[in-house]
Amino acid sequence: MPSLNVSFTDEELEGVRAAAAAEGKSLKQYLHDLGVREMQRKQFIAGASSWSDRLRDEFDDAFPDEVPPSQRPGGSAAA
Repeated sequence: MPSLNVSFTDEELEGVRAAAAAEGKSLKQYLHDLGVREMQRKQFIAGASSWSDRLRDEFDDAFPDEVPPSQRPGGSAAA
């Protein structure tokens, strides 16, 4: 299985060790899970963004007052 070495300053390593201990994990497991969590976070954000793009027009039609003034027809804010 591939692996990698990661360099930390003493202060950084102390903080990472404390975070791992707070979650009850080994340093190795904590760092592994951190990378996996970040990958899942990015997938979630991409999915949520795609979902909102698909539904934006429907939402704007249902709630016209929620459309930012700069994005309303005419493109200017009412003063």
